[in-house]
Amino acid sequence: MTNIHNVTEFIFLGLSPNQEVQRVCFLIFLFLYTAIVLGNFLIVLTVTTSRSLGSPMYFFLSCLSFVEICYSSTTAPKLISDLLAERKAMSWWGCMAQLFFLHFFGGTEIFLLTVMAYDRCVAICKPLSYATVMNRQVCAVLVGTAWVGGFVHSFAQILLVFHLPFCGPNVINHYFCDLLPLLKLACFDTFLIGLLIVANGGTLSVVSFGVLLASYMVILLHLRTQSSEGRRKALSTCGSHVTVVILFFGPCIFIYLRPSTTLPIDKVVAVFYTLITPFLNPVIYSLRNAEMKKAMKRLWIRTLRLNEK
Repeated sequence: MTNIHNVTEFIFLGLSPNQEVQRVCFLIFLFLYTAIVLGNFLIVLTVTTSRSLGSPMYFFLSCLSFVEICYSSTTAPKLISDLLAERKAMSWWGCMAQLFFLHFFGGTEIFLLTVMAYDRCVAICKPLSYATVMNRQVCAVLVGTAWVGGFVHSFAQILLVFHLPFCGPNVINHYFCDLLPLLKLACFDTFLIGLLIVANGGTLSVVSFGVLLASYMVILLHLRTQSSEGRRKALSTCGSHVTVVILFFGPCIFIYLRPSTTLPIDKVVAVFYTLITPFLNPVIYSLRNAEMKKAMKRLWIRTLRLNEK
């Protein structure tokens, strides 16, 4: 395969050619992205400054919130600015960078959600040995492994498209650079590469989703022996995790676990996992968690007192 790059930039068609729709989407997505950054940053700040949130669950939650900020920032700023631009373009190198970081942070989030499910499984099924099993060193190793896993996943994905020859056209029917839309532009038979992409991204999503479901099934079976109060608390915590898992994995599996074809609905689905899910995560985790709400209230009170001084 010859490495031909006659294409030096890519042109995005965006979400809609209708300018009125674009202006409405600009306001909506600007609000969503602002809320994503502020909401997830508030979780990170609350966890790092609150002594009451020192358990591994909140440590993993703060890491997830940080990843969510990075993940949405790979696509949202460009999407928002393009909604007001007549020409929506990105250089070849910019496209490769966006593709790498999108899958890097997305893969890291998948592994972090798996780690969080393991944490809840140990906390509920082995409460007496939880502090020993999930000590600080283990938590740091698990988070580090999630980041390494995300890097390996993304590096494998970028290798599949980095040397593809693009000799024209250069118009992508999407609002960001992703694998499947790029395959359609390559002047090369990409059938095998499409299968490898499915094997990497699709299999990762399905296997991780299966592990997560298995973990929560173990938790549910264990809860049969618990008191009603214990079941309520455990189900409340796990309910938040399950909601986030379904919201994130559902669209990812739909996009990456099928042959290398693109559908008109793909752009709408992509909005869901790049903007809607990161926006809902702080809402789900904070509103359904009494300790988190108390810690945020204490942080707000301390901030007001500092401003008064």
